[in-house]
Amino acid sequence: MNIEPTADGSNTLFVPELNEHYHSIKGALTESEHIFIRIGLEHHPSPSPRVLEIGFGTGLNAFLTLLYADKTQRTVHYTSLERYPVAPELISHLGYPERICPERAVDFYALHRAAWEEDIPLTPYFTLHKVQTDFTTYDFPDAYDVIYFDAFAPEKQPEMWTQDLFARLYHSLRPGGILTTYCAKGAVRRTLQAVGFTVERLPGPPEGKREILRASKP
Repeated sequence: MNIEPTADGSNTLFVPELNEHYHSIKGALTESEHIFIRIGLEHHPSPSPRVLEIGFGTGLNAFLTLLYADKTQRTVHYTSLERYPVAPELISHLGYPERICPERAVDFYALHRAAWEEDIPLTPYFTLHKVQTDFTTYDFPDAYDVIYFDAFAPEKQPEMWTQDLFARLYHSLRPGGILTTYCAKGAVRRTLQAVGFTVERLPGPPEGKREILRASKP
């Protein structure tokens, strides 16, 4: 994997084998803040939301959520699934905490050092539970309020975007739960609707994708 800059000055990782980036080249930080924090977590009313992330990756989404939880004093339990953890030497060169919140750099690296398969309270308002697993075979509990669906694109990993998997995610959400994703393809929208979600097409991040999706469970 290679580190590459994006349009907002933040970095992302590029996977040559998939010809795919971990985050938008239009702006990694801008994309994550818009899709997963503003459109996702901020939209859910629970004072103690349980978040599921599909793809821990660089830890950017988790770090932004930790900062948001501490700022708002909403108690977030954050479960993140990752089959292939990113090497520590790559993480240290991404420069996320230095760009986003230098005084909280220790928390960013704590996310990556945290043990797998157990609850790790990292701040009074943020508990992390990382699971090293294949998302397609994971047994989801019926426990979540918000899902960050941040898998690689459907044309790169179609097995991650099947109706069966979205049905399992639907059932894992509590009533009123939401799923957000950067992918607004018609096929994805129709698949989400087919399993029971009410789906909104919303404006994408500034200078980025034109539309994104937010799917809600009635």
